[in-house]
Amino acid sequence: MEYEVVIGLEIHLELQTQSKLFCSCSTSFGKEPNTNCCPVCLGLPGSLPVFNRKAIELAVTAALALSSEVQLSSRFDRKNYHYPDLPKAYQVSQYEKPVALGGCLKLEIDNEPKLVNLERVHLEEEAGKLIHSGVSILGSDYSLVDYNRAGIPLLEIVTKPDLCSGREARLFLEELRMMLLYSGASDCKMEEGSLRCDANISLRPRGSEVLGTKAEVKNMNSFRAVEMALNYEAERQRQILVSGGSIIQQTCHWDEEEKITIPLRSKEGSSDYRYFPEPDLLPLLLEEKEIRKLKAGLPESPAERRLRLREEYGLGKREVSLFTANRSLGDYFEKVGLKYKDYGNLARWIQGDYLYQLRETGKSEDALEPDKFVELLVLLDNGDINRSVAKELLAEMMISGESPSRLVSEKGLKQISGQDQLLPLVEKVIAENPDAVNNYLSGKEKALKFLMGKVMAQSGGRADPGEVNKLLKNKIVE
Repeated sequence: MEYEVVIGLEIHLELQTQSKLFCSCSTSFGKEPNTNCCPVCLGLPGSLPVFNRKAIELAVTAALALSSEVQLSSRFDRKNYHYPDLPKAYQVSQYEKPVALGGCLKLEIDNEPKLVNLERVHLEEEAGKLIHSGVSILGSDYSLVDYNRAGIPLLEIVTKPDLCSGREARLFLEELRMMLLYSGASDCKMEEGSLRCDANISLRPRGSEVLGTKAEVKNMNSFRAVEMALNYEAERQRQILVSGGSIIQQTCHWDEEEKITIPLRSKEGSSDYRYFPEPDLLPLLLEEKEIRKLKAGLPESPAERRLRLREEYGLGKREVSLFTANRSLGDYFEKVGLKYKDYGNLARWIQGDYLYQLRETGKSEDALEPDKFVELLVLLDNGDINRSVAKELLAEMMISGESPSRLVSEKGLKQISGQDQLLPLVEKVIAENPDAVNNYLSGKEKALKFLMGKVMAQSGGRADPGEVNKLLKNKIVE
């Protein structure tokens, strides 16, 4: 029997606020353990929570960006469970009445469109963090608890079971991350825990509409880990089913070192959490005019940018993908493009030499003033410098910020062109390298590149490569 994979994701997103969801404690990352805490986020007797307006606005903004239906009335509940990183022994979350319902995200997989539908979007508070003595909770002798993260505003995004493989899950998460970054709701830093993902995965006979028994997979700390873990778990379940066994509903831990999923415990149901309305918080009531205002302020989405880059600038798939995924680099491309209209050439320079220099220097995407980049490209287009000199100038400009025209003048880098200047160099190189000349005459094209290199060296890299190439060919066959 053939089986098909069914995957639904639960994405936990830390909202980009300066204070926690129900108190004024800082959300800053990397502080000394247990220093960003107060009676409210620790759940001490007599403390009362207060809504963080900014967190609610960011939650609504993210929901609107995902085409979810924002609810005018929502409610917080207590989700009861005992775990060391939960100081209250319950989590303030939303269950029956979330802040938003539905929504979707459009993907393109192998040039085919795919729509992934959302079940709900809801607010909740973050738990603390366990720091294990070993590599993971499995095999550790002890664990320490840091409550700095407890109470940070979280947005949980729950998809419908519309994904069919680990690869689809990874592609969905990559697109979702871009969407959320563009919306400004979160910084989405997985290394800091700002974006995390749990997955529910099951198998069912191909063509069946009935879902199989699911397993929840946790501890996936990168998009690559999500893909690997879900592919492994799908195969694990398939092996059980084809051998006549049955799947147990359970929570599994992804072991990054061994690249396997390890069953931890039976999976809880909603009844196990004993949800009931949070008595210390009134229902959350939103005004339609405020929702309309937030919707009107939504920035351009990744999909909208892709379309615009194709239509306005005529860019190819590779450039569109880069300038969408790296939003700052795309912004820089458009700033330079205001004054330099050869968009194809500009895109090649930015995704090539400019991006290389950014990585080498560690500078931000707008490190070089757009006007100076335009000046450099115009010098090249006008034949005042050649490409190798332009690359050399770009590297120096990234460090000094100097004008390329001034550098050309100071260093004497203006391109050498014209037969009067180049022919003596060509004749000298031909005379000094008879073996290379004979190799070229016998059909070895690489020999011409060798001779070209010699002429360029003689000119200090300033010769016009096109003219040198023509002169060499003409002179050799005379």
